[in-house]
Amino acid sequence: MNQYISKSEQDTIEFAKKLAPKLQASDVIVLTGDLGMGKTKFTQGILEYFDLGEEISSPTFTIVNEYNAKNLNIYHFDVYRLSDLDEFYAIGGDEYFSQGICIIEWGELIKDALPKEHLEILFSKCKENENYRKLELIAHGKRFEDMLKE
Repeated sequence: MNQYISKSEQDTIEFAKKLAPKLQASDVIVLTGDLGMGKTKFTQGILEYFDLGEEISSPTFTIVNEYNAKNLNIYHFDVYRLSDLDEFYAIGGDEYFSQGICIIEWGELIKDALPKEHLEILFSKCKENENYRKLELIAHGKRFEDMLKE
């Protein structure tokens, strides 16, 4: 497990931009943490790396937003409002996993639908300073274990 301390929203964006070049189609990133912890800012950083930062909007009411980068699709999910796992399957959520990079806010709510290989990032307040965020990266599967060793 790796950790990163973000001291600002811009810090979170920059951290995501550094992670983005390591991502490839079919990668699933699960973002977990309370409201206001920086999950959407992290996603903004990924999109900025792929020159899509101006297009970001929260998918809270649409469940998923689709972005098209050069030869790569990015899917930004917010599954907070889903009533259950069946609703995720009903929208074909699992079919997105092989179509591009999937970034899933509140992904712990659909953990049984997640592929075995995914990267989980836990967002929490730092004990030392409540304005700072601790991002804990947890690899699920060899691909992400290797990525975090780099």
